[in-house]
Amino acid sequence: MVPEVVDSPAVDGGVLQTVRAKLPEFTGALQRVAEQVVADPAGAARATIVELAERSGTSPATITRFCRALGFEGYAELRLGIAEETGRARAAGWSVDIGREIQPDDPLGRVLGQIMAADTKAMQDTAALLDLREVERAADAIARAARVAIFGASGSALVGEEMQFSLHRIGVPAWAWTDLHNGLAAAALLFRGDVALGISHSGQTRETIEMLAESGGRGATTVALTSFPRSPLAELADIVLLTASQATTFRPDALSARHPQLVVLDLLYIAVAQRTYDRAHAAFQRTAHAVDGHKQRPTP
Repeated sequence: MVPEVVDSPAVDGGVLQTVRAKLPEFTGALQRVAEQVVADPAGAARATIVELAERSGTSPATITRFCRALGFEGYAELRLGIAEETGRARAAGWSVDIGREIQPDDPLGRVLGQIMAADTKAMQDTAALLDLREVERAADAIARAARVAIFGASGSALVGEEMQFSLHRIGVPAWAWTDLHNGLAAAALLFRGDVALGISHSGQTRETIEMLAESGGRGATTVALTSFPRSPLAELADIVLLTASQATTFRPDALSARHPQLVVLDLLYIAVAQRTYDRAHAAFQRTAHAVDGHKQRPTP
């Protein structure tokens, strides 16, 4: 069913906010367009109608229907609305074009501004996109789990190792796996009540999908951390945690997604610590004491 056309352009209340609010109402092709816009708003602002149709697996006619469902007469108005919303970052007192390409002769001050603006916007978008009920479900499962297996490749592997370290410090038995064979073996040994967390920005990394699928087949609760809710990884997971990203020059989406991923996992880690407070507090104190003797003392 095609959503009704609203009376006024969505830009009056924020294009992305409106798209997120209406996302549950969209189905089929319109839903795919909405998810693409939310996942990469800066890219949508730069894309032609044909490019956005290709990225979302739809058609230019669907993009036009999507624009009208949001109250825009055409795609040009939608692009302008998204560009106005994503093009400037003011939260920290700077004004930088997020979509602007970083040039070889740009001073580091401007480069720093570009990075900070893009990361700030990505984390703000992630906070708006994230379903806190899903975070709570994941935290409940991890707090009860006998063991947690974390799967990821490349940059996602680094994020997974950070989560494993955090959980380990509060006494949660967690392991991070990046090699497919080792990961599949670990997944095969999971049982009902265990948790498997798969991390992939695109949600299309085959190795991570295979390891999470094997975990689910053994009865473990599966959690996906991704930017694409209709990706293969998300579709096979019991719980989906969504992130957004803002690509910049030399940092494509997969790299720019790292900080939002860490923010979501940090939130999940703290939620687990809250649920296991006594155990977590005791474990953290013991691990801190164990390494305390190896810290350099200040010179009197």
